[in-house]
Amino acid sequence: MAGKATGAATRAPKESAMKAGKARNAVPKAQSGEVVLLSGGNPQIPKGYGDDPVQAYISAMPGWKNEIGRRIDALIEDIVPGVRKAVKWNSPFYGAEDSAYFLSLHCFKKYIKVAFFNGVSLAPPPPGESTQKNVRYVDIHEGQFDEAQFADWVRQASQLPGERM
Repeated sequence: MAGKATGAATRAPKESAMKAGKARNAVPKAQSGEVVLLSGGNPQIPKGYGDDPVQAYISAMPGWKNEIGRRIDALIEDIVPGVRKAVKWNSPFYGAEDSAYFLSLHCFKKYIKVAFFNGVSLAPPPPGESTQKNVRYVDIHEGQFDEAQFADWVRQASQLPGERM
């Protein structure tokens, strides 16, 4: 039996390879204070309620998206006193006092996608259609933020029924 490995000795290389494979496929873990950007450049922020997690998301938005994120947040706060905020599914959500959300945003590589949950009721409706009946999107690309139109949509959306999530 010389030269033949048995028991744990034969399993160890396979187990090590499995562990290494899992590590390669795992989502990168953030070091303390470091934010991981998911595919497409969307910040990975833990779920949370209130302004702090939303500000953490906005601070982690890469490049030009950071300034637009700050502007979007400030506009919403100005237009909707007492706006409710949360981060869910790595996206900031904004809601009115009735505990329903009217808007969320999400970073992609070349744009910020803003979802208006009752967007079909906005006049004019945002241009992006959805597979969900009432949702409409606007994609904000670098240098193409129509602040006046966006503010009007926020004003309208905050007064319509939102989505409970």
